[in-house]
Amino acid sequence: MKPKHNKAKRDQILDRGVSTLDEARDWFARQHIEEIECMVPDLAGVARGKIMPVRKFLGTPSMNLPLAVFYQTITGDFPEFEGAVNAVQSDTDIFLTPDFATLAAVPWAQDPTAQVIHDAFHPDGRPVEEAPRQVLRRVLALYDEKGWRPIVAPEIEFYLVDRNTDPDYPLKPPIGRSGRPETGRQGYSISAVNEFDALFEDMYEYSERQGLEIDTLIHESGVAQMEINLRHGHPLELADQVFMMKRTIREVALEHEIYATFMAKPMASEPGSAMHIHQSIVDKKGRNLFSGEDGEETALFHGFIAGQQTFLPAIMAILAPYVNSYRRIARDSGAPVNTQWGYDNRTCGLRVPPSDPANRRLENRIPSSDANPYLAIAASLAAGYLGMVQGLKPAEPVATDASVLGVQLPRSLSDSLKLFEACQPLVDILGPTFCAAYDRVKQAEYETFMRTISPWEREFLLLNV
Repeated sequence: MKPKHNKAKRDQILDRGVSTLDEARDWFARQHIEEIECMVPDLAGVARGKIMPVRKFLGTPSMNLPLAVFYQTITGDFPEFEGAVNAVQSDTDIFLTPDFATLAAVPWAQDPTAQVIHDAFHPDGRPVEEAPRQVLRRVLALYDEKGWRPIVAPEIEFYLVDRNTDPDYPLKPPIGRSGRPETGRQGYSISAVNEFDALFEDMYEYSERQGLEIDTLIHESGVAQMEINLRHGHPLELADQVFMMKRTIREVALEHEIYATFMAKPMASEPGSAMHIHQSIVDKKGRNLFSGEDGEETALFHGFIAGQQTFLPAIMAILAPYVNSYRRIARDSGAPVNTQWGYDNRTCGLRVPPSDPANRRLENRIPSSDANPYLAIAASLAAGYLGMVQGLKPAEPVATDASVLGVQLPRSLSDSLKLFEACQPLVDILGPTFCAAYDRVKQAEYETFMRTISPWEREFLLLNV
């Protein structure tokens, strides 16, 4: 299975160049589009919005939704916001404006359908600070003021699992074309990927039709665990691609009567799923600021590393956003549990991959696959930014097994939220309104989880304590 990179063919499929409503009108006509999905990513990275006929969209491309879409928990509840910053009124309407650069077909739709991601604004024209796209834009604006331009490349891990309609039953690996499920871990196995050839062929086709540029596909170390690497680029564009790629993978899996899950730890005996983020910073001429004229590492590179080391614990609530996320952060789990850095050392939370000076970068290996890509990229870049502008110095690189140094990250969502709320430099960068909203939503999710009694408790406590 090989990624498809026929650019001419992809551009022909995409019919690129849409940036205005008039160009969109022509695009809809050429593509024979009948409906459009008008989407905005919420705090969880879930697509919220409306589906409407194209003729209505062309008449009024902006639409309104309640501000509450950014205050909804993953369980569908709405927390109490009394005392939150700026006294939230969640039933207030906001207005969504399409970003035509994200306009693409919906390949899995029954009828010709398009999709477009929107930005959110208040009636007076102010951007909605709680919107994840706006949080990322806010961080990128700080970089732009310095003449810096971040480049990122996400890697997304996920599991293919058998259909599971009863949440009380554990997940199982799916049946491949051989008629048998995987029974052992097949890391980097070509034949294990080929078990799902038909599914991945559809995934590549759907990705091409949406302009999603897959770099590589590999089988990860877990049973039926896969990893998609996206090509490097502008952080907002890559966050959009991860957002759309997750939808695509889930939809393709459903067409093949299995599930794809981005849970951080879907199966107790298998490794967790991460969303590694490769990061570099260039100037406006495209020169890598992590490398000097002599090819050596720069003070900005070391400051970026130090910022990640310093602020990783405080952004864990964003990089590991659910109670399940912390099941992945455990010693001997294969996931990094520390804030150490090293050269090509995967036991460190921060890894410097082998490269020439022009491609020097830092890989943040902490985020889990369930993280909102806009927020995870924003938080990681915010930590690096603080390290650079504050002139922070990193610890010495670790060349040995960093896991023996112990767990250096918070082990629960509750602990992470305390660090997140108390870190004023991050609140200032990400925005106090967003941080207040995010904290309340996550606190509510944690309390909901704490009201649930697990099978472990019934099995070991019911008759023994």
